[in-house]
Amino acid sequence: MDAAEEIAHETPAKGVSGKIAIALAFGSSAAVLVLELVALRLVAPYLGLTLETNTAVIGVALAAIATGAAMGGRLADRMPPTRTLGPIVMSAGALVLLILPAVRWTGETVRGGGADLVFLVVAAALFLPAALLAAVTPMVTKLRLSTLAQTGTVVGRLSAWATVGAIVGTVLTGFVFVAQVPTSVIVLCLGGLLVVAGAVLTVYFRGLKAAARPLVLALIGTGLTVAAPRPCEVETAYHCARVVHDPERAGGRILYLDQLRHSYVDLDDPTHLEFGYTKNFAAAIDSRWPDKSPLEVLHIGGGGLTMPHYLTATRPGTGNKVYEIDPGVIELDKAELGARPGPHLDLRVRDGRLGVRSEQTDSRDLIVMDAFGGVAVPWHLTTREIVADIRRVLEPDGLYLANIIDFGPQAFVKAGIRTIAAEFPYVGVIAEPSALAGRTGGNFVLVAADQPLPGTAIRRRYGADGYLDDPAALRQFIGDAPLLTDDYAPVDQLLTPAAN
Repeated sequence: MDAAEEIAHETPAKGVSGKIAIALAFGSSAAVLVLELVALRLVAPYLGLTLETNTAVIGVALAAIATGAAMGGRLADRMPPTRTLGPIVMSAGALVLLILPAVRWTGETVRGGGADLVFLVVAAALFLPAALLAAVTPMVTKLRLSTLAQTGTVVGRLSAWATVGAIVGTVLTGFVFVAQVPTSVIVLCLGGLLVVAGAVLTVYFRGLKAAARPLVLALIGTGLTVAAPRPCEVETAYHCARVVHDPERAGGRILYLDQLRHSYVDLDDPTHLEFGYTKNFAAAIDSRWPDKSPLEVLHIGGGGLTMPHYLTATRPGTGNKVYEIDPGVIELDKAELGARPGPHLDLRVRDGRLGVRSEQTDSRDLIVMDAFGGVAVPWHLTTREIVADIRRVLEPDGLYLANIIDFGPQAFVKAGIRTIAAEFPYVGVIAEPSALAGRTGGNFVLVAADQPLPGTAIRRRYGADGYLDDPAALRQFIGDAPLLTDDYAPVDQLLTPAAN
């Protein structure tokens, strides 16, 4: 007889059977983890997704679980759980339904600023229902304890089933829910299920009248969730994505991923480059291959596919292979940004690190790194190990370009330069003169090769202050910046203080 059957066959204590006890412990813990992962997606359009953001949200959830467990235990000892269990589950469901409107209305009100306020709202909105849900297991445990002799068995089994519920909630959210339905649907369904479960328990133990107030709160939350502003046109597996028309250009389209303007594409003129860093990409490419010859190009990170469109238009016959981890972004590219996969545009849904590893040695003329998670390049795409692999894939006379965003002390970009220079003998940086002087920040395009760089041609475009490739000057610029490796790559910590 397994654990579920044994606890189900125990003598029912105080009105809750073993199966109901298992279901409540399992379901409440699963709901907390679903809620935690949904909260991470809710903050992305307003705060981005950094290690600090993830850590803070997880910390709030853990604090709520600890608080709720202590609160539930004390409450169970002070009054019969049959009086409080149903209203607590109902109230948790009602508060879940209030999370989405609270976050989205706050986020839209302070869009472009007020990150601290948005996080405080998220923290409060997550903490309250998570704490209530965490109180369920100790209350159910109290209901199942009929003698002290069975304390260890009951506590252990219900704790185990609660842990299994947390695992199932995590796996289903990460692999199924987020990939299949919008966040708002997840919130509505979770809140609705909790309200229904709580209402059934309340009516069973205390009658219909006791369920009235939480039901009213749940209805209010449902209405506000439906009416809340929606910052996304499409919720992908990784981003809140939308495409905005440029009022200044009929064919201009801007792709937003979370809170960032990620890409600009002109559907009528793919040779038009709006963002400065894409112009810097083009300058480095055209300086290296001024004859407009076709190239074999590998793009790590797809976004709006600005550079594949540009290279196809300016260098007929160019082969572009793109590794983009987010299938939703590729679908948006096809639907609204003019992407037409074919012989010259090979779109692959795959992590960029794994994609580079699978490429043949000496197979690409050009590799473009333009992959972001928030404002940072994902850490595993910044280390010496992937730079070495990129060098392996490049032709001996090939070129590596990487886009990095940094501000303030520029600790991240300096570490990136040092890491690339550890593998490539020739390295340069294109950026605004004020950024290279350390007065401002923005986009830095790193250029690397095994052969001398076309520095003279690039300087003709940007001047001596907009391009840096002298080895001594680069060493002075990067100072004591760390070397990024698979064993040590604190990308978010290097970047976040600068971004703030």
